[in-house]
Amino acid sequence: MATSVPDEILPSPEASPASPTSSTGQIPLEQPPKLKGRQKLLQNLQRMSSSPTLTRRGRSASTGYRRDHKASLSCVSLSSAAYSPCLGNGSTSQLYGGLNPRPATPGQSGPLDELEDNNARIRLVGTDTPNASRTVPLPFDLRPVSPRSGTPFEGDVPPTELILPDAKPARTIDFWGDMPRELQVEIFRYLTPREIVRCSAVSKMWHDMCYDGQLWCRLDAAEYYSKIPSDVLIKLITSGGPFVRDLNLRGCIQLKNKWSSDGERISDMCRNLVNLSLEGCIIDKSSMHYFLMRNPRLEYINVSGLKSVTNSAMKTIAQSCPQLETLNVSWCNNVNTNGLLRVVQSCERLKDLRASEIRGFDNEDFAQALFKRNTLERLLISRTDLTDQSLKVLMHGIDPTIDVLTDRPIVPPRRFKHLDLHHCSDITDAGLKSLAHNVPDLEGLQISQCSELTDDAVIDIIRTTPKLSHFEMEDLENMTNNVLVELARSPCAQHLEHLNISYCENLGDTGMLQIMKYCPKLRSVEMDNTRVSDLTLMEASFRVRKRGYGEEIPKIGLRLVVFDCANVTWAGIKEVLSSNAYIPRARKPRASVNAIVTVAQTSSDSDSMTTTTFVTPTSSPSPSPTFPTEIIQLKCFYGWQMTVDEHTKRILRGDLTAASRLDRKWADYMMATEEAGAAGAGARRRRRRAREAERLYNADEDEDDSYGVGGVSALGGRRRRAQSGGCTVM
Repeated sequence: MATSVPDEILPSPEASPASPTSSTGQIPLEQPPKLKGRQKLLQNLQRMSSSPTLTRRGRSASTGYRRDHKASLSCVSLSSAAYSPCLGNGSTSQLYGGLNPRPATPGQSGPLDELEDNNARIRLVGTDTPNASRTVPLPFDLRPVSPRSGTPFEGDVPPTELILPDAKPARTIDFWGDMPRELQVEIFRYLTPREIVRCSAVSKMWHDMCYDGQLWCRLDAAEYYSKIPSDVLIKLITSGGPFVRDLNLRGCIQLKNKWSSDGERISDMCRNLVNLSLEGCIIDKSSMHYFLMRNPRLEYINVSGLKSVTNSAMKTIAQSCPQLETLNVSWCNNVNTNGLLRVVQSCERLKDLRASEIRGFDNEDFAQALFKRNTLERLLISRTDLTDQSLKVLMHGIDPTIDVLTDRPIVPPRRFKHLDLHHCSDITDAGLKSLAHNVPDLEGLQISQCSELTDDAVIDIIRTTPKLSHFEMEDLENMTNNVLVELARSPCAQHLEHLNISYCENLGDTGMLQIMKYCPKLRSVEMDNTRVSDLTLMEASFRVRKRGYGEEIPKIGLRLVVFDCANVTWAGIKEVLSSNAYIPRARKPRASVNAIVTVAQTSSDSDSMTTTTFVTPTSSPSPSPTFPTEIIQLKCFYGWQMTVDEHTKRILRGDLTAASRLDRKWADYMMATEEAGAAGAGARRRRRRAREAERLYNADEDEDDSYGVGGVSALGGRRRRAQSGGCTVM
């Protein structure tokens, strides 16, 4: 029997020529050829013997993998330990047949074919130390990967040997510091001016940011003019500087002494103003002129009521503000139409002129200048000396061409949308008729307190102004119901929103019933000191109810002023209150329907059948509450006004039940009060009922459970004893 080749190779005393040794005691090997594919994988595999006898024999290293045997991965180590070098130890005990030409021990012999079979490439593993690892780990590129972490699986390495990366320090995020300055300024825009001034004391950076001109493009001191000192106000104006576009200093009288010292500095800093309002300020004449000269882009100027504004200021405006569109010089005693004439001739874009209580409107030259300009859309000239002739020149010009067929002047239509002529006592029907057929775009007309006007002139204007929405003719004694009837029939009835007929003592239900019926967009009607009665209030309530119902809280849709109207009683007021809290039956939430279940039971003894009926309430989702879309707000007799206001307050917060309860209690109180004042038999009983009604009316909301159903009756009588029905069917 042939002897087998031993598993271990004994070291030779001398190195053979075929295997020379280096100075370090290691055997240099040739660089093996680079393998690919399956050969590369099999080259790096090691076989571990499962027999314990090899350990007892003192085996120093495992044999190389044989090609003639079947490949197996049962003994492959997946350790992540670092590879030891292939030629770490040059001792011949690690070399197998392919490295020595013959066995090192002369006494050992074996078949030549087995020695040739052992000439396969052998990878040297480990060292001669007994504690050396007997397994070979897989390369990193062939190791299995964890599906979670994406890192090679390290099953053989103890947890203590894992090297964790150093934890990075937590990053400190400064949201405000890292934010761009533009965003910081944009955040400050959401604050009120008072809050911005308070924030300026936080830090120097915030101080600079709070006084950035971008935050003060619109400087409106009307809300805090009485709470801000003059120095802070001057600082705000100068900080805004060229950024300020809108400057409203209405009522800032604390700047009285600052205009003389800081007026030029303010004017030099603010040179891009578009809107300027100095109403109520105390400013000297020179500062006013200098301020106007330094702002040529002004489009809106409001200097009403200033004594320092004169015709010279109008001259400065005409020379320095060519883009002016709105000018308000009302109640400026030192201004007249001579100064306004220069503004009208120089400012080609002028659309709004407000000159109440300005002298000189009887000047036909000024009226002719306005006629030629024909750019005005709003003209407020109340309480002036306007005459019929100047009004005709304003509408028709001087010596217009007359149409032979219609007997009307042939002139371009005026662009007026709002015209205020109230308290111009010199105007009569002859002058007012010039508006007819010449103001087709007119939306607002005020002719109150023009005592000489009659129906004829007003009716002609109403018929030719289809866009009229605001009409005031207060205190016109010569007006009759024909004006209201004609107004309801005119094309403007569908657009009418505001009507004022107060102190027109000849107007009553005849005209107002037509107005309420044919003007669906009415929002405000003032009828105090007229002959209207409860019928007008009832018609108004009916028309407002027809505006619909919804699930949102109601809002005020119509305001009625009916105080000092002798024909309006508490019954009409009560009708309005009841209508405000009224919900149609079809829209009221229905109670849950009960399900009736009938069960028949049969007895075995007497063969009699018993029928039992169960009433089971079915649960249904509660419907959403319904409210009127709009309600009426009343201003009436002062003795009833508190009740009306409380009733309206409850409806506006959506408590219709409390509003209806207050309505009933007030009605009972009013009826009992009227009965108590009547003479005849039963006076004591009526007075007692009146006191009981007053007690219920003045009771708190917590005591309302004793009123109405299940409580005391409306007029304080005894509560009727509850009675149950005698028949379940009937």
